[in-house]
Amino acid sequence: DHARLVEVMQNLISNAAKFMGPQPQPMIEVGTEGSDADEKAIFFVRDNGIGIAPQYHDRIFGLFNRLDPNVEGTGIGLTLVKRIIEIHNGRIWVNSKQGEGTTFYFTL
Repeated sequence: DHARLVEVMQNLISNAAKFMGPQPQPMIEVGTEGSDADEKAIFFVRDNGIGIAPQYHDRIFGLFNRLDPNVEGTGIGLTLVKRIIEIHNGRIWVNSKQGEGTTFYFTL
């Protein structure tokens, strides 16, 4: 499912770039990090941008849930990413600290 998996990566990398903030040394990293209990590889997209406050970690995957109305976008990108991942029997989660960056992890 090449087209949908490309869409996942485009959305995650685009969000990382969009929410970089005034970072003197911006970084976006893509890779794998071990495997889960079902031995599925864990993929990640990590940045050192503005981060996401913990109270919004679940909300960001909801349809039209934009945390900053001043930032360009429709609020559907992460919802689509989550649905694509789940269609492929995977899961997605976020690890982020405000001001320290964000890592999206997912399995397929």
